[in-house]
Amino acid sequence: MSKLSVSIRIYIWLIVILAILSALYVFLPQGDFVSKQELPVPRPVIALVTAGAIIILYGSLGYLGLRLSVKLDFKEIWDPGISNRDRFIIPLIAGVLIGIFLIVSDILFSKINTIGRFPHPPFPSSIFASAIAGIGEEVIFRLFFVSFWVWLISFVLLKKKWMNPIFWIVVILSALAFSAGHLPSVMFLNNWESINEIPKVLMGEVILLNGLLSVFAALFFKKYGFLAAVGVHFWTDIVWHVIWGFIS
Repeated sequence: MSKLSVSIRIYIWLIVILAILSALYVFLPQGDFVSKQELPVPRPVIALVTAGAIIILYGSLGYLGLRLSVKLDFKEIWDPGISNRDRFIIPLIAGVLIGIFLIVSDILFSKINTIGRFPHPPFPSSIFASAIAGIGEEVIFRLFFVSFWVWLISFVLLKKKWMNPIFWIVVILSALAFSAGHLPSVMFLNNWESINEIPKVLMGEVILLNGLLSVFAALFFKKYGFLAAVGVHFWTDIVWHVIWGFIS
């Protein structure tokens, strides 16, 4: 129980950090990622509402996922059997390599996807965006999504049978959901009103790049704990959005 309490305390801190960074991000320049129109309410109000929604929604869903992941025998957030090398260093290396793969893919796909290279949040907003995505998206798509559906299908419905095949099926579904979650921003940036307007090559690129990150994050989540999944995502975005976004 003591191990779980440590994991819960770390999780609470992650949610608090996510809420604070998300609130601060409202005040930062975001380039083409926001509308040029006048905001309907003042930024401080948006920041407070954003922080409150994150604490309530992300906090509750993630906590549920945290408890279910323990039932599934996934590694806890702070499992004493996991070394800091596996918890922090390996995710950093994996994130850097995935980020490099995204950069190379971006250059290659830009010649045929009809829109060129993907845009990035301006620096230094990109640092905040990387941390927000690293924590927030992993809470929803890995900690909650993977844990909940593997638990429901394999643990409850199938009485603990076929857990590994079910895990892989859920990981693929998580990758598809994660990729689909990035399509609205693609449509917004290109003034497309329908998903059918997205070129097929571009659609494949979005699924490939986001799906790859999603699969690795899920594997690290199960094997090394949630902090490892956050690390993979964060360092991927640092290379992809911060470094590449700054120099490209």
